[in-house]
Amino acid sequence: MARSYLSGRLGRWPMSASTLAVPACCRASWTHTHLVFAGDRAEEFTSRMAGRPYDGGGIRVTTDATRAASDDDLRALTATRMAELRAAGTTTVEVKSGYGLNVDDEARTLRLATEVTDETTFLGAHLLPAEYEGRADDYIDLVCGPMLEACAPHSRWIDAFCEMGAFDADQCRAVLDAGRAAGFGLRLHGNQLGHGPGVQLAVESGCASVDHCTYLSDSDVEALAGSDTVATFLPATDFLTRQPYPDARRVIDAGATVALATNCNPGSSYTTSMSFCIALAVRDMNMTIDAAVQAATLGGAVALRRTDVGRLSPGSAGHLVVLEAPSHHHLAYRPGVPLVRQTIT
Repeated sequence: MARSYLSGRLGRWPMSASTLAVPACCRASWTHTHLVFAGDRAEEFTSRMAGRPYDGGGIRVTTDATRAASDDDLRALTATRMAELRAAGTTTVEVKSGYGLNVDDEARTLRLATEVTDETTFLGAHLLPAEYEGRADDYIDLVCGPMLEACAPHSRWIDAFCEMGAFDADQCRAVLDAGRAAGFGLRLHGNQLGHGPGVQLAVESGCASVDHCTYLSDSDVEALAGSDTVATFLPATDFLTRQPYPDARRVIDAGATVALATNCNPGSSYTTSMSFCIALAVRDMNMTIDAAVQAATLGGAVALRRTDVGRLSPGSAGHLVVLEAPSHHHLAYRPGVPLVRQTIT
């Protein structure tokens, strides 16, 4: 039987000519998902495809629906999405909150998230809820105080959305500082809708990952290259919001570590397909197929500060994704085709 190999930082192992085993790492988006939510925003998507720009404001629509949903409803919805992720080849998943935006519902959604993963992230600073309109600093005080305290038992990480229309650098710094003091690992949303301070803040704060990175200046790339902060790209979000794709090769060549993730969420990236994200990265982000697979596996593991997933090596978890394909190139070569035959955990 013909044999082939996948080699490089992902490791090297034999496989048959007809079936490919790829090591699986972090989540649906592997390191970035928002799975616990209720409601539907298909009309918002349709409007956006007709020309309405994405501004993140639809988060409030999901917040209203999520607050109104019962635990059992949210549990069932999350289980369905997790099943999709598993079928698409995901074995380790980070799940963020961010659709409760009050003390009780942020804690509730994180508690439900812990039923499906150990990698949970408190994202109370996702968007300003309607009841705090015009009082952003008061809301940040809530996030850094009672909300953080209620969410701490259910979360490993803390995150904030550093973006025009969400929260500024000082507000996000306060959230990260409070999270660090409480023992959380640090993450950040940054540079999604335009150039801004997110990447620099993430690096200065020692965040494990800064996610989106759609708009990167030369100084942003330089900062990432000189740090341990992973640049996590979310190409399905750029696809579904019609944002420009970042040049991932530019970031890789500078020496930074990169990851790919799905950002599965109801507003800007309602997909559970990592293979689709890999295909986008290869076609539109100037990544080779090997670099894209590495970013979707090992890169995601590094973004979670995990050494037991994302690669096949002695002592690591025996997670495999078996593809019905002659090589991993088919992940990009056959976009949209369900090639995953089996997910082994």
